[in-house]
Amino acid sequence: MLPAPDLRSLRIPDHLWPGAVPRRGAAAPFLPVSRSEMFALGWVQCDVIIVTGDAYVDHPSFGMAIIGRVLEAQGLRVGIISQPDWRSAEAFRALGRPRLFFGVTAGNMDSMVNRYTADKRIRSDDAYTAGGEAGRRPDRSVIVYAQRIREAYRDVPVVIGGIEASLRRIAHFDYWSEKVRRSVLLDAKADLLVYGNGERAICEIARRMAAGERIENIRDVRGTVFTTQRAPHDGWIEIDSTHLEAPGPLAPPVDPYATSPAPAPDGAVPAAAAVMDPRGTQVVRFMRRVRNSERERSVIRLPSYEQVTTDPVLYAHASRILHLESNPGNARALVQRHGSQDLWLNPPPIPLTTAEMDWVYDLPFQRRPHPSYGSAEIPAYKMIRFSVAIQRGCFGGCTFCSITEHEGRIIQSRSEASVLREIEQIRDTVPGFTGVISDLGGPTANMYRLACKSREIESACRRPSCVFPGICPNLNTDHAPLIELYRKARTLPGIKKILIASGVRYDLAVESPEYVRELAQHHVGGYLKIAPEHIAEGPLSKMMKPGVGSYYRFKELFDRYSKQAGKEQYLIPYFIAAHPGTTDQDMLELALWLKGNGYRADQVQAFLPSPMATATAMYHSGKNPLRRITRNSETVGIPRGLRVRRLHKAFLRYHDPNNWPILREALQRMGRADLIGSGKHQLVPAYQPRGTGQHGEGQRRPATGRPFRTQHTGLPHTPPVPAQSARSRAKGPPRGR
Repeated sequence: MLPAPDLRSLRIPDHLWPGAVPRRGAAAPFLPVSRSEMFALGWVQCDVIIVTGDAYVDHPSFGMAIIGRVLEAQGLRVGIISQPDWRSAEAFRALGRPRLFFGVTAGNMDSMVNRYTADKRIRSDDAYTAGGEAGRRPDRSVIVYAQRIREAYRDVPVVIGGIEASLRRIAHFDYWSEKVRRSVLLDAKADLLVYGNGERAICEIARRMAAGERIENIRDVRGTVFTTQRAPHDGWIEIDSTHLEAPGPLAPPVDPYATSPAPAPDGAVPAAAAVMDPRGTQVVRFMRRVRNSERERSVIRLPSYEQVTTDPVLYAHASRILHLESNPGNARALVQRHGSQDLWLNPPPIPLTTAEMDWVYDLPFQRRPHPSYGSAEIPAYKMIRFSVAIQRGCFGGCTFCSITEHEGRIIQSRSEASVLREIEQIRDTVPGFTGVISDLGGPTANMYRLACKSREIESACRRPSCVFPGICPNLNTDHAPLIELYRKARTLPGIKKILIASGVRYDLAVESPEYVRELAQHHVGGYLKIAPEHIAEGPLSKMMKPGVGSYYRFKELFDRYSKQAGKEQYLIPYFIAAHPGTTDQDMLELALWLKGNGYRADQVQAFLPSPMATATAMYHSGKNPLRRITRNSETVGIPRGLRVRRLHKAFLRYHDPNNWPILREALQRMGRADLIGSGKHQLVPAYQPRGTGQHGEGQRRPATGRPFRTQHTGLPHTPPVPAQSARSRAKGPPRGR
């Protein structure tokens, strides 16, 4: 992996500061949100102003707070404009003109996901707003905020980032408009886009701009996207992947999916390939073979925006290329034509080291909302105020999830000492603390310090997942550092309990029975959430999730160790309805499994095609980007339409009388009328209680107030063999992968 400058050493040199503005020394109590707060700090002007769609909470779980404090630590004056009124440009003038640039983020969530459900219904609340009030940010917030900034200060550079910008960095399918949209960088008319965890990139941009470099000349920062009239730049080698390769009568074409380009001797003639153009004419193209030594200065040209807009198969092809080029150790730059401009994506950022992670989390966060909110409750803050993030990234590669696309699959862990310091800080400074840490985790609870056994193998690897279809033999699965961290954390003075609220990757956990024992006996408050997502092979293979056999192995260990501790504890499994590759039969099997195991889903999650996710490419194209894409490659069945999606959700809530009419109709259509009745192994009764069945699953109902997505009814945890479908009875319980 390429070396990167230490994030802690990028402080802006003193000689780059204008003499008229005295340099500030101490950190601000809170980053200023008004002119009066600026003046109280002795500031005349901010260097950087961050505009965010979230309420300003000075906590390391909030992106704007991390970026703001990191820039402050470089010696910059950073201001925050939080949830501005986007209907005019006036709110964006609140802190005046920044000396360097505006940073724009929609917040911790994509603004469309934040406002709309998977059924495209408007949500009634917003967890990242004071009082939970909905409607305090616009749809597609990054675009709207950037455009208003241009109205307020036409010549000030704009840098966009955060989850919304990160997942829309190239042409992407947009579920809410049901079309492919171009890169958000173009729609926002911003100067640069920072994707992934942006500390390294934003510090480099700020340092170079403070030195007088113009933003349009900053083109080599990893983790950034920009537009250009001509690509590739001088010295770059372009690899054409704007089409679906087809072998021709001459030399075979370059494989854009190849792990290592085939070496070619100096002076070798270019390879030739015959392909069919749109008119059906055979055309011979000549392509240069790229040597391994040239990899770092090669760029892959993706199908253009215009191509992927009209051809879903090419969209799937582009998605596969993007995901293959995601390892910072070997990723190549990408370029995609949008009209008359080229969109250039530099390789992903180098992950932070443990020392850098410690430095970031040791910054002087107040760990509470800005005082301007008074006593108003911010639901997202309430949920995380007593939690501690111990790592970033996820190597699971679940196709429906965007964590890997944003944070990367290389785990970045904090040191044990840093985590313990933060726990003590919470104990000593956070109001309302009662001695219970609500979570030690991250995107996944148990990937702390897990990594490839070899840096060389890790840097060369192009697998989308380290745990699918099975755990890679090169992956270190030793949970000992995490066990030791748990033990030290719970023995700190004043700490009564350390809970684990992040989802546990149970196929990894079973590799360390000692971890499962530690978890069950000391860190579970009665319920532990895990995410099998499904039990059928079809959807699991498209999700890149393990088979239900891993769940059974984990459950056996969890139940055994809970019993040894004299505790009655339950697993709370999460499931997804209507995922690509899921059939009605798959959902029926899952409903029977849930009933046989005594689970009643209180809330259900339908698949939401988030931008840039692999499963979204499946949803849009009907192709499987986990394999090489051709016109005749594997197709994926897609549950489309509101009726099908509601049926799949209804299977998860088989116990709700309002869903019984649609389930009875589906069971009769599927030839499974034998499952209609009041028997123990039947799914829904034949009768209908008065006043029920008037509306289908997915329509808004009053909140139940229950804290868990799945309720355990106390029935025995055994697979319901008599109630399974004929196909399941023939092959037995699904096996672990």
